[in-house]
Amino acid sequence: QVPLVESGGGLVRPGESLRLSCAASKSVSSLYGMGWYRQFPGKERELVATIAGGGITNYADSVKGRFAISRNRAFNQWFLQMNDLKPEDTAMYYCYAVRQGPVEFWGQGTQVTVSS
Repeated sequence: QVPLVESGGGLVRPGESLRLSCAASKSVSSLYGMGWYRQFPGKERELVATIAGGGITNYADSVKGRFAISRNRAFNQWFLQMNDLKPEDTAMYYCYAVRQGPVEFWGQGTQVTVSS
């Protein structure tokens, strides 16, 4: 069973929007924080956005004002709304979650490609 399942990636034109979704399996419980990371070819994975239990969000400077993270009330689904996408946003995007321990969970990744 895959702990986290993400979807929504694909090919989009510059300036367009895309929404990524992540769903936690029933075996993944008591999550208090979640977010999204991305990885460019040949680079290390980097943080894109996080949302904490109190609803506090944080964003990488490169996506501020364009991306928005949200989650459902049960904290088992979360989303990344990506607006005004740029070619430099092209990457593999991974959803992420943490629960008490802390214990981390990762999705398998969904490819986002921004190209004209």
